[in-house]
Amino acid sequence: MIQKLQDVGELALQQIKFSQDLESLEKVRISILGKKGALSEVLKGVGAIPASDRPQIGGMANEWKKRIEESLESRKQQLEQIWLAQKVQTERIDITAPSRCLHRGSLHLVTQTTQRIIQILSRIGFDVTLGPEVETDYFNFEAVNIQADHPARDMQDTFFLSPGIVLRTHTSSVQMRAMRAQKAPIRILCPGAVYRCDNDATHSPMFHQIEGLWVDRGVRMSDLKGTLLYWAKELFGSSTQIRFRPSYFPFVEPGAEVDVSCFQCRVKVSPLCRVCKGSGWLEVLGAGMVHPRLFEMAGYSQDDEVRGFAFGVGVERIAMLLYQVPDLRLLYQGDLRFLSQFK
Repeated sequence: MIQKLQDVGELALQQIKFSQDLESLEKVRISILGKKGALSEVLKGVGAIPASDRPQIGGMANEWKKRIEESLESRKQQLEQIWLAQKVQTERIDITAPSRCLHRGSLHLVTQTTQRIIQILSRIGFDVTLGPEVETDYFNFEAVNIQADHPARDMQDTFFLSPGIVLRTHTSSVQMRAMRAQKAPIRILCPGAVYRCDNDATHSPMFHQIEGLWVDRGVRMSDLKGTLLYWAKELFGSSTQIRFRPSYFPFVEPGAEVDVSCFQCRVKVSPLCRVCKGSGWLEVLGAGMVHPRLFEMAGYSQDDEVRGFAFGVGVERIAMLLYQVPDLRLLYQGDLRFLSQFK
């Protein structure tokens, strides 16, 4: 048994010494120290020798195992250094080769449009104000002059989360919260997501609005028109014109639908224009003078002598017009072939 251990140990040390790479060294380790390795096979016969000789055999086996493991580790370090040196010599980086084109992300089209609108209006003093998307029935409807029996409630197609709690249908609730929190002058923009039960090529159950509010003494309808004309020219081009058409909104009086001149057929209106359908005008937002009832709900008195105007624009509507997107649902499908066009 002693001779067998010595033969196995000496053979192992020789094989380790002449191993030429890490792969062959690993094979040597397995052939000697593995479960079916040469050293393990020798030790299986320990049970057949006299009990008095077993301590000596065991001690010798442990000694050879230790020497083999130390030799394996030493040779492994040598081979790793050789491998690294060869790799340094053979591998080169061609610094003249063109780099790979990395994928670059970009802001979503809705986010780009939102930021663009805010940047334009912030130049004339509008500040951004945010509010909760989960809103009370009171702030979403009653506080902006939409009573319980008002037909506009049916038009909103509201998501009710629980009695008295809704997903906001517009950001007008943020305007009312701002009017209650501070006195005039107020000049704010209220961007954010709003929710209605609707879904087709031009409507989505979740979309984005930006509503503006200007409250101060002496605010007139002409201020509203001047603000929106400036905004339209900055957004659609310097030759853009706007027109007001009388309309009804519960929270403004008088109210108006605001159109911009078609930026696709600027010189001459074409009946074939895909943007305005030959009308020469595009509806973009609703606006008007703040209803006196809202000032009462906000806690203003007649002695304050304040007036104001408000307007609201759908961000997706503007994005679809600016970039001629035919279907609203394209904005939310996450198709990179579509989204990558607007970097």
